[in-house]
Amino acid sequence: MNIIVGSKNPTKVNAVQAIFEDADVKGIEVPSLVSAQPFSDEETMEGAINRAKQCANSRSGSVGIGLEGGVMYVRDELYLCNWGALVTPTGEVFVASGARVVLPKNIEIELKKGVELGIIMDEYAHKKGVSKKEGAIGIFTNGLLNRMDMFSQVVVLLKGQWDFWKDK
Repeated sequence: MNIIVGSKNPTKVNAVQAIFEDADVKGIEVPSLVSAQPFSDEETMEGAINRAKQCANSRSGSVGIGLEGGVMYVRDELYLCNWGALVTPTGEVFVASGARVVLPKNIEIELKKGVELGIIMDEYAHKKGVSKKEGAIGIFTNGLLNRMDMFSQVVVLLKGQWDFWKDK
């Protein structure tokens, strides 16, 4: 089975490979067609779907997977959110969301200025490449959950749905 992931970010590609162990998994850069920093569940989910559709359409017979990180409000607090989409070779679309964690107010202020979370997190954590390593979720869970694991959970939900429905 060929699976194309809508990103070359190792946290996303490795998450898919970890769940689809026997598949040929390849990451390609495709646009999300949403804001560089999605600011709602809806926009984050739309970005994941857009990436998955482009991937599935890029090579006949392939499964496309899009994984998108964003932020969203619950009441007056801003949370990290993430969505995934899987598009089958026949065009069926499955979506799932994963872990959420509240973000500190100082990060919310920077996000509202238009700065992407990955850039903010590098400065906040005094590290480089946080979005390609532990991610914001890794920083805010003190390493108990990292970005790859977070996306792996979403991929498990996508695979489980697909496995369930393809046998019906």
